[in-house]
Amino acid sequence: METDPTKESKLPSSEPLPTPPPLAPPPPASSKLRKIVMVASIAAGIQFGWALQLSLLTPYVQLLGIPHTWAAFIWLCGPISGMLVQPIVGYHSDRCTSRFGRRRPFIAGGALAVAVAVFLIGYAADLGQLSGDPVAKSPKPRAIAVFVVGFWILDVANNMLQGPCRALLADLSGANQKKTRIANALYSFFMAVGNVLGFAAGSYTHLYKIFPFTKTKACDVYCANLKSCFFISIVLLLTLTVLALIYVREKPWSPERGNTAAGDEEEEDEGASESSPMPFFSEIFASLKNLQKPMWILLLVTCLNWVAWFPFLLFDTDWMGREVYGGDSNGNPDQVRLYDRGVRAGALGLMLNSVVLGFTSLGVEVLARAVGGVKRLWGIVNFILSFCLFMTILITKMAESHRRFATVGGGATVPLPPPGDVKAGALALFAVMGVPQAITYSIPFALASIFCNTAGAG
Repeated sequence: METDPTKESKLPSSEPLPTPPPLAPPPPASSKLRKIVMVASIAAGIQFGWALQLSLLTPYVQLLGIPHTWAAFIWLCGPISGMLVQPIVGYHSDRCTSRFGRRRPFIAGGALAVAVAVFLIGYAADLGQLSGDPVAKSPKPRAIAVFVVGFWILDVANNMLQGPCRALLADLSGANQKKTRIANALYSFFMAVGNVLGFAAGSYTHLYKIFPFTKTKACDVYCANLKSCFFISIVLLLTLTVLALIYVREKPWSPERGNTAAGDEEEEDEGASESSPMPFFSEIFASLKNLQKPMWILLLVTCLNWVAWFPFLLFDTDWMGREVYGGDSNGNPDQVRLYDRGVRAGALGLMLNSVVLGFTSLGVEVLARAVGGVKRLWGIVNFILSFCLFMTILITKMAESHRRFATVGGGATVPLPPPGDVKAGALALFAVMGVPQAITYSIPFALASIFCNTAGAG
């Protein structure tokens, strides 16, 4: 009797059935925009303190008696701490199993450390005087020691704070590349807001009258103004940080469950790879070995980019006081007064720079579409940066050729501020550099997040 082939196919077979391929994990969901805005606003508090550093601390260290040539070595703390602290903090925040989340404990700890460091810097002269520093003589070794310790703590704390903030923004953005770019643009915008507030506070010469206790025997008007600015900085940073951490919640993370995105959605990840993490330095070297070509190019261009930014960001106000205005922080009273006027003019220029930076940050998407993409935009603004740095040489030469002096009673010559066109050119230069600065603060970080997500690195 013939058998029906269709019935035979229904009989059980001795061969095992093929295993279906594993389902790919769903892309992480993005959170609501208002949560991204709240986290990005912390940048305003961070940058308020940075603005005070960039505009006032180089002149301040010279008032403490640190030679001008040694100021750059103190500022090396920032790049060194950034190179070491941010990767270490990032590594451990990725694996943090705290019930408060992965990023929030590091953000809270960084904010508190910033507050302590700012207090040490502001009271360096007072603590030095209490420890035995002479009031009327320079240098003040004990005040310098307190300042350097506080400054290093401040840079470490700032790097400890910024890395998890940007990582939390990436968590909140999920796999949405547009929202990732918007999050980094918002972070850049709030950096500009902090810059405007910080430079405005730094350029106001009577701020110490709001906090009259800041002026002491060891701390003159200039020092008291800086101390008052730091008090405002602490209040602003702690307020924004507390509000953001209360409003934006993270679910606890565990290696068994995989990644958990901040907000309302849970992100599934490969738990096996997270359950047995490699040692920190082994993972860093393995990551560098496996980086794809786009990420290597991104890292190289970013490195060269910051080599160009470093001297301007650290010595811009000193350049205005010394080269453009012709003052000297260690000269006679007239030269010191002229140097101080130049520093204040530099703070005004940095405030203009921050206004341009803020508006440019909000228009990054529009500018990118206009020039044909974010990569091309980044390339264009790097050429603008190069041109602006060349212009600092030209403005310095113009200021020297137009240097004027006035003769006062007794035949003494007193230096005068530069002519209006030189001052206008210097302030215009500060403003124009806000455009490449806005791109530097947003596009490289957005591209890094996008490349990491594309490569499956999280």
